[in-house]
Amino acid sequence: MAYADQEMSGNRIIAIIIVALIHVVIGYALISGLAYSAVKDVVERVTTVDIEEPEPPEPEEEPPPPEENVAPPPPVAPPPPISIAPNPPPVTTQPNIPPPAPIAPTVPPPAPPAPVAPPPPPSLARDARASNQNRWAGRIQGDYPARALRREEEGTVRMSITVGTNGRVSNCSVTGSSGSSNLDTAACRGMERYARYEPALNDAGNPISSTMTQAITYRIPD
Repeated sequence: MAYADQEMSGNRIIAIIIVALIHVVIGYALISGLAYSAVKDVVERVTTVDIEEPEPPEPEEEPPPPEENVAPPPPVAPPPPISIAPNPPPVTTQPNIPPPAPIAPTVPPPAPPAPVAPPPPPSLARDARASNQNRWAGRIQGDYPARALRREEEGTVRMSITVGTNGRVSNCSVTGSSGSSNLDTAACRGMERYARYEPALNDAGNPISSTMTQAITYRIPD
């Protein structure tokens, strides 16, 4: 009996706990549902509130503009009548048009003749000329080489000489021998010592050096 009483008391406790849990759940559900209904009712009230906007005031009527005194337009004169001739004047046409007059060619005046150049001045050029040739030639022939006299050597010596601007022989060379070296040497030496010339001149008349030929003949006097 005691064991049965204990088992029944335990089942009752479990049943009571289960019933209490069921009440808690039902109460929570009721509370949650009531809260949701209250919130939904408030939202609907808020959203359904009508906000009346004030009507805009009617615009005031503007006063009419003052009337301006407009001057009447000036009178317009009618245009003068245009007289149109019924028949225009006849136009005369010339069938044959004469050719234009020929244009006379303009000939330029002849150019003035070129000035004639003055003739060049006469040339004053000349060759060298012997001065007192008989005198100095006689001195050269009189200076007969002693050796040539002893050997009785005679002959004519032909020479090429250079006459300077002072008229004296500055150079002498034998171009035709007399056959005696003594006479050839004596002839060139005598030309450089005794010969005198008037120097050659250029076109302007100034003395210049020149080259010419000269001959000296040696004869033993009788």
